[in-house]
This record gives sequence, C-alpha cells and structure tokens, in this order.
Amino acid sequence: MANITAALVKELRERTGLGMMECKKALVESNGDIEAAIDTMRKESGLKAAKKAGRTAAEGIIVTRQSADNSRAMLLEVNSETDFVARDDNFLDFANTVADKAFADQQSDVEALMAGELESAREALVQKIGENISVRRVVLLGGEGKTVATYVHGGRIGVAVEMNGGNEELGRDVAMHVAAINPQFVSADQVPQEVLDREKEVVSAQAENSGKPAEIIEKMVQGRLKKFVAEISLLEQPFVKDPDTKVGTLAKNAGAEILNFLRLEVGEGIEREEVDFAAEVAAAAKGN
Repeated sequence: MANITAALVKELRERTGLGMMECKKALVESNGDIEAAIDTMRKESGLKAAKKAGRTAAEGIIVTRQSADNSRAMLLEVNSETDFVARDDNFLDFANTVADKAFADQQSDVEALMAGELESAREALVQKIGENISVRRVVLLGGEGKTVATYVHGGRIGVAVEMNGGNEELGRDVAMHVAAINPQFVSADQVPQEVLDREKEVVSAQAENSGKPAEIIEKMVQGRLKKFVAEISLLEQPFVKDPDTKVGTLAKNAGAEILNFLRLEVGEGIEREEVDFAAEVAAAAKGN
C-alpha cells in the first residue's frame, strides 16, 4: 500500500478545493495515484475539473524567433531560480544569444545546441549571478510554404501557430487566443481515444448518480462529451476577441487552415520547492 503523505494530500486539496479527509480517503482508495483519485472525486462529488499538476517552480523567460518570410518560428524557454534574475539584462542577453543560435541552426536538441561556447557562457553567467541558469527546451514550427506567427504574453507564455494560407495578423490573433485559453488540440478529430474514454467514464458516473432513466443518461453523456471536446479543441472554441465567432470560422473566413500550434509557459510541470523563509531566518539566528 502506498504511503499517503501530507504533501500528497495537500496537493490534491490544492487541485480540487475539497476537504482534507475526502482527499485522503480518495488517495487511499487509489493507492496514492493522484490522477485516479481526482477521477474518483469527480465521479462521486460532481467536481467539474481539477487544476493542473505541480505548482510552477522555475522562473525565467520565453523567447521567440520568426523568419522574415513568416514561414518558420521558434519558442525557447530559459530558466532562472528567481523572477528578479529573469528580468536581469545579463540573463536576457544570454537568452537572446541562445535563441539566435537555435533559430539560425534550426536546432531543437538542447544538449547539441549548448555544446561548446553557449555552455561556457551559461557557466560564466551562473558564476556572475549566483543562481542556476538552464536552457530547458526549444521547439520549432513551420516550413516551406507555411504561414507562422508568434506571440509572447508577459515574457512567460509563448505561442507559435502554423497555417496554410492566412497572414501574420491572423496568426497572431490565433496565437493570442491560444495563450489566453490554452486549448489542448487543434481539432476534435485529434483528441485521442484514451482522453475520450477517461472523460466518458467520469461523466457517465456523474450522470448515473442523477437517478435518471438509462436512455436519458446516454443522451446526457453524449452531450457532455461533445461539450468537453469542443472546450479543448482550438477550432471549436469561441474566439477570445469575438466570442460570437469560433476560431475555425475565423480562419476559414480568412482563407486559412490552422495546422498546428505550440504553447510554452515558464516553469510548467516543474515542482516548486516550498521554502519557509521565516523558519530559515529563525534557524540562522538561533545558530548564530
């Protein structure tokens, strides 16, 4: 049986907003699997959704590059330990140097990109600033005959959009939408079967708890699944700047086809180490 730690219960509480005992019970039943626990809680309590796993730990910046003919784009994430350093000119200069090299070489392999001079520059910056600096990931999008556009929000969220047809203005509007709404897939037919199956299991349990007849339950399940797919598919979402128009309709009216998008957010998926500064100061004072 898995060890249900206080930290695990705390994370589940933060993600669901439900009580400690309810969270602990779900974790025990799921043998410590937090995703399975969330599914159980959604089925039993009607919880609509849970927050994404992991509080972002890393600070840093997202940098973009885009070719002059708008056929290729790049997103780069460079991390620091604090937001203060992420605004430092030395850090920003380093991030831009890495971005220039990655885009010029069309290189998305971080290890290959950093070999040699860039790694030496990173090590020198670490010594100068006193914080760990890391180049986390590089992603490339586009190609001959494609139309791309990029958008960065506050230096922390970067998006690149790839289309057939259209223009940079349309692409930037779509990229702003992706930054704000965070769709998971371009279209409904791209949603994997396992994603649909998992959601169907949850909404089926919720519908069955309603006590309605089987034929009504089936209609409820199909309706909720259709709504779920529309909510996570870019083309089906109401455009953020004009909610009366779907993103797919916006692109079609402009003679464009949205092929792909990439969205990076600083520190996503990196677990934050909680630091009690008051306790640290007290301990240091006691030591002295």
